[in-house]
Parts: sequence; structure tokens; C-alpha cells
Amino acid sequence: MSLGYLFGGGVGTEPHGLELHRTYPVVRSWYEQVSEWTGLTVGQILEEDLPTAQEERQSVGTVREAALAIGVHDVLASFNLRPAAIGGLSLGAMAASCLAGSVDRRELFEMLAGSRDTPEPPADAPRQGIAIAFGALGEGAPSHPGENVPGVHLAGDFGPTTDGTQRILMLAGHAEALDALAAEVPPGTVVPLPGRTIAVHTPLRRHYRDFMAPRIDAMSFTDPEIPLLSCLEPKVLRTAADVRDLFQRNSTDPISLVDVYDGMREQGVQLGLVMGPSIPEGILAFPFPVVHIEQPEHIEQALTTAYDLGIDLTGAPALS
Repeated sequence: MSLGYLFGGGVGTEPHGLELHRTYPVVRSWYEQVSEWTGLTVGQILEEDLPTAQEERQSVGTVREAALAIGVHDVLASFNLRPAAIGGLSLGAMAASCLAGSVDRRELFEMLAGSRDTPEPPADAPRQGIAIAFGALGEGAPSHPGENVPGVHLAGDFGPTTDGTQRILMLAGHAEALDALAAEVPPGTVVPLPGRTIAVHTPLRRHYRDFMAPRIDAMSFTDPEIPLLSCLEPKVLRTAADVRDLFQRNSTDPISLVDVYDGMREQGVQLGLVMGPSIPEGILAFPFPVVHIEQPEHIEQALTTAYDLGIDLTGAPALS
């Protein structure tokens, strides 16, 4: 039996990781390192209000979420718990690439911090937004509510719910189109998220992708040291070129949690550890047991579960 690490995506507005930071010296020293690389204070990374400007807010938010995810990994590594396969969604895919040995930690965080310089959209540009949607399962069902509606894009697929009755999806696009769709479909089918003003994983992020492309081209990538599962298609990323391509396409292409966890299952993963709070607990169906880690008590739960299931850690490399 083997262990897989799953990293969620997205940028939350609430502070995360305060208890882990207080409890573990390895996390405190890690946040000091991130602060040095990014020019942000530990307080800004950990708990202070995010900036108001859209791109700067997104940049600091990504630093916050990635720092927590890698901090959780480092706590587990201090207990000799390491994955045999790894993967994530969006920002989580980039953190996973780093922990698979394909991207230097400093380069990742300097890239995330540097994204604050992305030009803000024009004041008269159409508002963008994100919505959570609940789709039907089964043959002949639409790929998502609002399929073929102008201004609405399928941005993410999180897979079936635990009761198997529906599929949770992420839509993104023009806020006006998302609001209109939510009003047309049965109540609760499409739920626009307040305060989300960036249509992630859609063609509307092309200006960000183009702006960041030279920086990503200048980064050093190496072949992953363990199986790294893509969130952009059903694929194991095996080469430096594969990982660079993921970084370049990540902002404009739709993501799939199903591709990640199905790929892990094919790699023999029989216990998944979910790093941080960005994948909701108890809602989604996984093909193996999962433990969500956000608090210090979850560390003990992960260690106990791995021991009880007889997870084989002898072949897992010591990732930096």
C-alpha cells in the first residue's frame, strides 16, 4: 500500500495555518524563508488582510496557500512520512511539482510573488466571476450547467459527491452571464461566489498567461523524482518539459481533481493526504481513504492512519 499527497487550488480570504505555525518550529522557519524570498512579512503571509488590488491580492493569496501546503508537507516529513505519488489542482499542482523535485522552492515563490506585477484589467472591462455548479451524472448529461452559454466556461471538475447523486463543478467567466445562468436554472444549481473577480482556468486569463510566460520560460525545471499527476489531463508528468507545460497552461486551461485522484489510484495509492483546507472535507468521493490536514491534531491522525493501513514508506524519496 502506498501514500499520495493531494494539494488543492484556489486562494482563500481567511487565514490558515496559525496553529501549525505556533506548534511546529519547522513551519516557523519555513515561513521565515518564504518571507525572505518574497519580500512579504510573515504576518502578511500568515494572517493579515490581503491587498485590495486584484492581481496583488491574487499574488499574496497564492503565496499564503502554497506556503501552508508545503509547510504541512515539511511537518509530515519530519515524522518520516513521505508520498509515493503527488499531485494537485491549479496552485496545488505547482506546489506538488516543487515537492516532486521538479521546481526549486525559491523559484516557485519568487514567481508567485512576481505575479503581483500583472497589469490590472481596464476599468471598463466586463466583470469576471466564479460559480460552483452541481451537474448531473450519467450518459447524455450536459458537461456542465450552462453548456454553450456565451461567457460561461467550465473551469474545474471536482468529481462526484460522496452520495453519488451529482457532480461538483467550477464555472468561470463573465459575472453577468454567470448571474443570469444562476437565475435561469433550478435554485442551488449554480451558485456565484462573492468576491471572486478572476475567471481562473478560462481563456479570460490569457493576459496573465502571456505576462507570466517569460518568467516561467526562465525558470529551471527538472524531471520529477516521483510520479506527478497532472490536473490538466489524465497524465503522469515525467519530464521537465511536461512540468513547464503545466505551469504555462495552468491559468487558462480547466482543471480536474478526477484526473489527479484517478491517476494516483493507477499508481497504487491507497491513502491520500489532502494538504490544507482548499479541498472540502466529506463532500467529494475519492477512490481511496483521505485525511485532510490543516490543524496539528490532523498530523497525528495522518500518522496513525498510515500506520493502521500498513502504508509502505520505504520506497518514498526524501523530498526537499
